[in-house]
Amino acid sequence: PPLIREAVQEVQAFVQAPTALIALSALSSVSLAVQTFYDVERAKSLHGPTGLFMLAIAESGERKSSCDGYFSKALRDHDAEQLEAAKPELAAFEASRSAWAAEKSGIESAIKRDAKEGLDTSDLKRQLLAHQIKEPKPPKVPRLVYGDATPEALIDGLSSWKSGGVMSAEAGAILGGHAMGDSAMRHLATLNVLWSGETIRQHRRGRGDVLIEGARLTIGLQVQESTLREFIKGTGDLARGTGFFARCLLAWPASTQGTRQFKQPTEFESLNHFNGRLRHILNRPVTADHDKAMIHLSDGAKAVWVAYYNDTEAALAEGGDLRDIRDIASKTADNAARIAALFHVFDGAIGAIDGTTMENACDVAKWHLNESLRFFGQMSQPKNMSDAARLEEWALQYLKGTDTDKISTRNAQRLSPVRDKQDINAALEELADLGRARIIKAGRQKHIQIRREVLEGAP
Repeated sequence: PPLIREAVQEVQAFVQAPTALIALSALSSVSLAVQTFYDVERAKSLHGPTGLFMLAIAESGERKSSCDGYFSKALRDHDAEQLEAAKPELAAFEASRSAWAAEKSGIESAIKRDAKEGLDTSDLKRQLLAHQIKEPKPPKVPRLVYGDATPEALIDGLSSWKSGGVMSAEAGAILGGHAMGDSAMRHLATLNVLWSGETIRQHRRGRGDVLIEGARLTIGLQVQESTLREFIKGTGDLARGTGFFARCLLAWPASTQGTRQFKQPTEFESLNHFNGRLRHILNRPVTADHDKAMIHLSDGAKAVWVAYYNDTEAALAEGGDLRDIRDIASKTADNAARIAALFHVFDGAIGAIDGTTMENACDVAKWHLNESLRFFGQMSQPKNMSDAARLEEWALQYLKGTDTDKISTRNAQRLSPVRDKQDINAALEELADLGRARIIKAGRQKHIQIRREVLEGAP
């Protein structure tokens, strides 16, 4: 939609981060705001949350934290305002909780005293039981934005306020730490359940059973490629097998580091309108049970969605283009409906989702599907081959529009997605074996020379 697109373009012109990374930040914030109030129905009896799981594969320094800060300002301001407004209620809770704890301690001391003296403690035990039932409950203070939250902290938060979003430029703290080892299956399964909007049931030591119904979760993470590869390697087929990556909208943009010349800040007029629209959505009343309004598809939108679903399904057959990522492709139509609902609500549209909005949403979902195909396709190759493909792809873009076929190895190591010296050497050796590039020397400098036929065949 224009308001989202123009805000993304405005931020990109200043921050100069990869456009896909900025769009991810924008869409994550829209997802977090909208999921709190709306679900979407794809077809009769097929309905669910509007929240998205978004994962950007990018190196540190790509400025995702800055992008998140720009697009989540309304969300963070909302959290701060809600916490400030709840301070009297929180203070009253702390006071009543302290009084309750003191009274409990008094009853327990009386039980110990009478038991020690051999007296009947039945009445005191009944008092303790009755008192336990009266334990004050903490007020439910809205909190939407989470950073590097542990799975436990996330569940604790969602048990109080049933809508949240994990947004971080350091997803390694989540994927690389808490989710590894024995807890990996449980953590990924919990995230999957939250994506689907199903009931969370957990047994927590010292806290008994935790039951959360109707919770909604958005994920907007950046993870370094090396961390993601280690995570996938460390969990084997777990992440793919449990369906976690199938639910994620993946982006793997080329780095812009090394090209970001200083620019003066702007007024961010479109961004201010974007955050104003988020505030308008967040001001909608929330029911005690966090009930959601249902968004429906118009006949035109339904026809577009069904066509996208069927085209994707056909590509899952043996020999089909999406056969190797059929787990991910199987969720893309669901994600398309969610994106359409986000666009619809953010635009302030009335009634059912129209066909044009669904077409646009399917285009976005398909773009992310192709990113998954590109990443996992290279994941299945030996590292030197995948690095060679990425290095060549970057080199062709770097040389596009120039009258040369050479790049200095220094610039390649500084700007390309393959920056480790050993990795570059292995990738160049692979390209040389394939007859697509070679190393040439000019004095003390080394250059990568791309074969002219390869350059001419580049799009």
